[in-house]
Formats: sequence, structure tokens, C-alpha cells
Amino acid sequence: QVQLQESGPGLVKPSQTLSLTCTVSGGSITTNNYYWSWIRQSPGKEVEWMGAIGYSGGTYYSPSLKSRTSISRDTSKNQFTLQLSSVTPEDTAVYYCARSNTIQVFSTKQGSWGQGTQVTVSS
Repeated sequence: QVQLQESGPGLVKPSQTLSLTCTVSGGSITTNNYYWSWIRQSPGKEVEWMGAIGYSGGTYYSPSLKSRTSISRDTSKNQFTLQLSSVTPEDTAVYYCARSNTIQVFSTKQGSWGQGTQVTVSS
């Protein structure tokens, strides 16, 4: 059974770049027809899909975040990484990584999710 674990700093200062890593076990990030997403949820807001990297390395981004988001992978470590630049307090959220057979993910009912990690943007 695939397991995903998010890691990274819990506190980021405004204007800096947020960087998170998702470590995958029990399955390869190059397995055909799977997509590996980053999703976040801010207090009082709906789940927001941020972007994904596919099994062949192709990337897909939410139009609203595309200018600030970069997703990459390290196949040797079976990890994929999120970078979100120029963060503001509005980027404070619980960040999740997930695997699914669809590019976009909006619910925990879709695919397999990590437990999530809280990131706070504050000076």
C-alpha cells in the first residue's frame, strides 16, 4: 500500500519561498498512469489543488498559482517537491501530497493522501 509523507519547515517568512518534499513508499512515482499532487487547505476555505507531476515527469499547475509554483521530482529518492515563491500570510495552510489516477485532486476520496503538514507564513 502506497504511503506519502510531507516534510519541510513549518514556518516561512513573507516573500520567501516555501519548499516541501513528499516521500513516497510502497510505490514508485514513475508507475504508469499515476499523478502526484500538492493540495492545500486554509482555515475556513475549501481544499485547493495546486499542481501535479505525472509518471513521465510532466507538470500541471493551477492557473491561479502557476506563476509562483514549481513541482519537481527525484526518482532516485522516490520523492517529489513543491516550491511556492513570494509567499504571504494567505498561503498559511495545511499542505498535503497525494497520489491519484487523475491529474487534479479535490477530495480525500480521490487516491491516497499524506497526513498533511502545517505551514504558517509569518514574520
